[in-house]
Amino acid sequence: MDIQKTSLLTLAQSEIENSKSQMSLSKFSQLRQLLESPQLEFIMEAHNGISARIVEEAGFKGIWASGLAVSAQYGVRDNNEASWTQVVEMLEFMSDVTNIPILLDGDTGYGNFNNMRRLVRKLEQRGIAGVCIEDKLFPKTNSFINGSRQALADIDEFCGKIKAGKDSQTHADFCIIARLEALIAGWDLSEALRRAEAYHAAGADAILIHSKSSRPDQVLAFAKEWAGRSPLVIIPTKYYSTATDVFRKAQINLVIWANHMIRAAVASMQAIAREVQASETLINIEDDIAPVKEIFRLQGADELLEAEKRYFSNGRHHIQAIVLAATRGQELAGLTLDKPKVMLPLGGKPLLRLLVDKFKKLSINDITVVAGYKAQTINVAGTKVICNPDYATTGELASLACAQDSFADEMLILYGDLLFRSYILRDLLECPGEIVAVVDSVINCKSVSGSPDYAYCSVRDDLSIFGQDVNLLHISKATETQLGNSCGRWIGMLRLRTQGRKWVSEALNELQTRSEFNNLGLPELCNYLIEQGKPIKVLYIRGNWLDVNSLDDLDLAFQLKQ
Repeated sequence: MDIQKTSLLTLAQSEIENSKSQMSLSKFSQLRQLLESPQLEFIMEAHNGISARIVEEAGFKGIWASGLAVSAQYGVRDNNEASWTQVVEMLEFMSDVTNIPILLDGDTGYGNFNNMRRLVRKLEQRGIAGVCIEDKLFPKTNSFINGSRQALADIDEFCGKIKAGKDSQTHADFCIIARLEALIAGWDLSEALRRAEAYHAAGADAILIHSKSSRPDQVLAFAKEWAGRSPLVIIPTKYYSTATDVFRKAQINLVIWANHMIRAAVASMQAIAREVQASETLINIEDDIAPVKEIFRLQGADELLEAEKRYFSNGRHHIQAIVLAATRGQELAGLTLDKPKVMLPLGGKPLLRLLVDKFKKLSINDITVVAGYKAQTINVAGTKVICNPDYATTGELASLACAQDSFADEMLILYGDLLFRSYILRDLLECPGEIVAVVDSVINCKSVSGSPDYAYCSVRDDLSIFGQDVNLLHISKATETQLGNSCGRWIGMLRLRTQGRKWVSEALNELQTRSEFNNLGLPELCNYLIEQGKPIKVLYIRGNWLDVNSLDDLDLAFQLKQ
């Protein structure tokens, strides 16, 4: 048993090393190795980026870009109706998402020797490892459609295409395969051999012998006479029931499974379309098709998310927004009888929806709402709702503590009844500081509703267009006689960065041990942090915001929707 295990381990390690060695080669060299391999090799058809990736993931060492399949995915006939530039464009997508070589079914070379020269250059530019051209006339018709009536190309003219292609290639291992249509067109073995010898002498890197017979006899007879003068390739679409070992014994080098991915896709799509049309529901088919997340995986969605973290515009990182929205809003009377304040409609949209729209305009897409009163009525798309079950007897810090698992190194904390101009949020995101509080330096007692929080800061707003370096000193409820000493009104919005987030988490853990915790709000959190020597920077604004606390506020809110 130990010897068997050791042998299996050695074999597995050998396969891994071979795989690594293969991937270190260029795609051109990989294809040449397949053609010259001492063992029988296989490549599979693909017709677009996602099918190419599936072929690679299945373990194939190469891809056949079938003319039939590529034209079919465009919905046109296999008669050169898709232009060669359209084919090359699709090949570029396929090459970009795979690391294995692609061999193009290049029909007749899309024209004369000059078209062939340009084709080879364009294929090499896109990392396409080789092209197979067939000795028929342009425009071609699929070999299985009246093949016996299709005229073959002049041998000398076709040899000229091969020579032109070989003279145009810049990579030594780019491969040109000559496909023989003599047996398809009804000629005998001697004609096929005569053409193969000429194409080999012209520089073809391999010969593809094609047959439409349901038996492999013609192909095997050719292989015997050809006797390994150059690599031999077959496409056993018609004689598919032949045992693969027969091809090995005949010393075939490469087998192409030529059109099975497109045929499988068509059969599946037809069945699904018929079922959904007949049943008028997706229930019967959802478990039988690929989940959407598998499509995202094949598209490389995870890689994009990682890239966004590295390259996001303006150096901005992933930002988490925590919206505190547990209260009913008693001052709004009957309007909040069946819904919390954040779900009050304003111009047809709930307050929370307006807030979420502000976030999304700045690519803040992770939004956690801490709900309480009538939490089940909060159904704004793009949010994650967490419930504070003790909302009726606790304050803002208890709600914030409920969201600690959602904390991120870059985050916002704010009240759910805020409305503001978009520039305020934009400026806050760009403002330096581990914790930043937004303070409105314009105090107008007549426009203030609710129970405002006043900010005392190290420096008053100098009304300049340049940002000031200001520290928050304290937040408190001020009496009218004390208002002159405050520097403005804290609007209920904080920005935290990595260290600031850590400070807030530590503060929450400490404050939760205190008997008064359930009565504490965000102002008390800020004051505690300041007492601990943690700096909170200030971003001054001058109006253009509102917290909705009364019916009068709803009237004013229409001015701040945008």
